[in-house]
Amino acid sequence: MFKKPLSDLKTSAPIRGSDRRRLKQRVIDRYEITPEVGEQLVPDGMLSQKFSTHLDELGVVYLSQGGDPLWFTIGKGSDELIPTVYTLWKHPSLLPIVSTPAAVIPKLIGGADLMIPGVVQHVSTLEAGQLVAVTQYHPSISKHNPNDSNNPTLVPRIGPPLAVGRMALSSAELRSRANQDGEERKGKAVLVLHTWKDWLWDMGSGKKTDVPKPREIEVGDAEGGPVLVESDDEEEGEGGEGQAEGDENGASKPDDVPAVVEDAAPRPSEPEACPKVILTPEDVSHCLRSALLQALVTTLNSLPPSSFPILASTFWTTHILPARPAQALGTHGLADPSEIDIKQSTHKSVKVFLKACAKEGLVKLKENKGDVLISGVFPAHPAVAAHRPHKTVGAVQAKLERAEERERKEREAEEKKRGEIQVTELWKPFGSTVGLFVTAGKSSQEYYTLSDIREFFNAYISERNLVNAREQQYVNVSEDDALSGAVSVKGEERPEFLKREDALKRIKENMQSWHRIGIDGGDVVTKKGAVKPISVVVKVRQGRKAATLVTGFESFFLKADYLAEELRKVCAGSTSSKASTDMEVMVQGKQIQAVTDFLISKGVPEKWIEAEDQTKKKK
Repeated sequence: MFKKPLSDLKTSAPIRGSDRRRLKQRVIDRYEITPEVGEQLVPDGMLSQKFSTHLDELGVVYLSQGGDPLWFTIGKGSDELIPTVYTLWKHPSLLPIVSTPAAVIPKLIGGADLMIPGVVQHVSTLEAGQLVAVTQYHPSISKHNPNDSNNPTLVPRIGPPLAVGRMALSSAELRSRANQDGEERKGKAVLVLHTWKDWLWDMGSGKKTDVPKPREIEVGDAEGGPVLVESDDEEEGEGGEGQAEGDENGASKPDDVPAVVEDAAPRPSEPEACPKVILTPEDVSHCLRSALLQALVTTLNSLPPSSFPILASTFWTTHILPARPAQALGTHGLADPSEIDIKQSTHKSVKVFLKACAKEGLVKLKENKGDVLISGVFPAHPAVAAHRPHKTVGAVQAKLERAEERERKEREAEEKKRGEIQVTELWKPFGSTVGLFVTAGKSSQEYYTLSDIREFFNAYISERNLVNAREQQYVNVSEDDALSGAVSVKGEERPEFLKREDALKRIKENMQSWHRIGIDGGDVVTKKGAVKPISVVVKVRQGRKAATLVTGFESFFLKADYLAEELRKVCAGSTSSKASTDMEVMVQGKQIQAVTDFLISKGVPEKWIEAEDQTKKKK
């Protein structure tokens, strides 16, 4: 939800004392905490700030006096207070817990939801829609038992909350789905709302804060607390589309420990979240033979006869190694690709392995001056037909590379957007539209975006039943005096009904145009009037010489002298600036592309650059 910058962040405002006390009481009642803890989580000096997400979802964030976001709401008119990671670090037992392997956490931070295979532990009493805290899974540790030195005590650990989300299904359904195979065990477990290191987190001082260490839970201290059930699945969840889940039932007291760990199925000494399997030479040979069968089913089956013969080394690296199983055959553990190596097998060399496969009838070999060549393969062999396809090392690696590439592009896009000048078109109630906003209980002094106006308009006509019963796309504007006045046009008779979009357009046109321009982390300027794009026009000057004229750039924080000097270097030609009606920079020659690229590099959105070559029209 906050993986991208907020599209519209209003100015923060202090909360009155009475409002803060009501806010604190809502937190105390909702999360069943003591007034002392409520005072800690809703401190004095709090601020409120309205925002819109990149998906145009409206919300309010409540900040500490130091600027750390502590609570937020999502949805217009929503009163559900959702704790941020900052708040959960202060009081980790505020929400129920769902844990996931370390490899899934970056996926959650990247904007994914937690999938069912990615859940390692979860509270046993969760309901669909319940808020949860997502933590990184940490295995229990052994500690000396003073009562029995031969049997050390296993102490469960819970990592700090790293995400907040909403359960997509109940814990009972989660357990049931986790025990299924194939398509049945897929799906989302937690719909992630906010994570550590997302844009909401970055509003605060968290960049200088270290992540808290896992908490150790003494079993004797957790009596009566909620139970964390551990999943049977030993694999790390795949974060691709989904992420982690975590939630409690909200019943938490100041010093309560949230959970004790109960194993759904005993884990072998619990060394780590996803144990690696130790393979014997026979296991390695079996995996390599299975890799050949997999390659015969896939890549080798589609090769034309002209591809042969193939050098043994090329055959090995191109077809066998990528087809190795990602999960050790016959086990529930992950295979280490470095262990599925020919030197760890019973064959000890590629040549011996291939000869054994040739003897079985899977491939055909020939030798040429000491080199082994594969002259043919046999995908129709009975062993190939009986082979059960497996997830391969190559597929896992390709998926990781795609995920890394996707994350890299997202980071680049976010970095580009951070440096980009943000332009927001605004409208303010004016003239005949003031009455409409006052009637609806809205401020006539605020600035509204187009999405704000659309949402307000749709809510207004819905609440007053102004939608035409026969034609849903029409609005009966004459039935409401305030709306009728807001859509009226001077010199024309007031309409009886209008199409929804036409009515919205008239309201916008009757409002006063404003705009806001700012750079991320810098000053924000709000001005009256519609924003004017930068004009880049090629004209013929002084006879037949062409020149590129640039105007309208001052609104985008660019100075004429600076622009002229920089364009002189970029375009390798003479430039000048002068003041007429607006400041103007002239560049010698036809330089539309060079000027446009330079403006974009300085953060001007391409949308707000208008280019025109007037010399082409004259021809």
